[in-house]
Amino acid sequence: MSTTGWKKALTKILEDLSKEQYQKMLEFLDKIRKSVKIDTLREHMPRSIIEHYGEDGSIAEISKIMEEIPRRDHAIQDLLRPFVEKLEEDKKGEKKKRNGVCSKPEKKRRRSSAGFQKNNVVNDSDSSDDESQNDDPEHPQSDKKIEIPSWRTSIKNLKNSGATDEKPITAKVVQKSGLRTYETKTKEKKFFFYLGVADETDCIKVMVYGKEQFKSLEEGRTYLFRKVLMEKEVMKVTKKTKFSKTRETEVSKDLELQAQMLVYNQSPVCSIMKIQSVDEITSVSVEGTVTEILRLEQVKLKRKRTKEKRIRFQLKDETGSIWITLWRKDMEQLKETSVGDFVKVINVKTSRYRETVYLNSTDFTRICK
Repeated sequence: MSTTGWKKALTKILEDLSKEQYQKMLEFLDKIRKSVKIDTLREHMPRSIIEHYGEDGSIAEISKIMEEIPRRDHAIQDLLRPFVEKLEEDKKGEKKKRNGVCSKPEKKRRRSSAGFQKNNVVNDSDSSDDESQNDDPEHPQSDKKIEIPSWRTSIKNLKNSGATDEKPITAKVVQKSGLRTYETKTKEKKFFFYLGVADETDCIKVMVYGKEQFKSLEEGRTYLFRKVLMEKEVMKVTKKTKFSKTRETEVSKDLELQAQMLVYNQSPVCSIMKIQSVDEITSVSVEGTVTEILRLEQVKLKRKRTKEKRIRFQLKDETGSIWITLWRKDMEQLKETSVGDFVKVINVKTSRYRETVYLNSTDFTRICK
């Protein structure tokens, strides 16, 4: 396919964008100066994009931007597809040449329930040319391998290298702190907040500067972050950072829990014996075996004169046992826990009634198996 063919397709793509979508696309095109974006007419912009990014680079960049705007409809994707597919084929060919692979026909892959690709998860057994490779789940090479698209970097890679290589990061906001403040050298009050975010590979703590960003970043949403900074294993979102909502990223429950803990300050783990002697309303964490779980009940609160739902369960360690009460939404955390499970209960507060100490859940309570 010629450059002329791509230029015509790109022209049609830009013509199909609404004014808002076109402006959003221009914001993503970092290699083009702002003055060029302002002065160049829409019908002349395809030429400018190809000049700044090159043919292959512009195909990859426009494909990525259409995902983020988003324009995933047939009108746009049908124009993009032949160029994106050819680009991917060319890359595969170059990779084979670099690895010294001769142009032999690929061996036919066996079809099996374990051999299908799903999203960006690929079985190692699928990518092997060794016919003796089997689909036994206990085979050392049959574990699923997570592949991150080449146009973005992963959180794991970001933490290992400390740099983004100018590639964007896609991450799910699992937890958000409240607004916090700090003072500059000139005694000016500034706002910031923390996020616990995760992707398919890892999780990381994020520091976001600015009060205006607080409502824009929502828990449970996945965002594409560009131009972030890394400092002491913390990802920083500054005025230069650009972010936008994107399609949801699959994150494991373990990584979600780890991301939550990055935002919460975890209270120290205490033995049950030690908890008996601490002051009332002290935040602690405790671990042990679940020995009993009572039924959900409604109790009348004296101060509020209302009824609230709660579940109580008993935890035992080497030094004793204690009852823990989970209130309202915190009860959901006990759904996957059974008698006999060894768990860690983070950030609960002590309460004393007639010489007996109990533990109550807080907004920051988490149960980990």
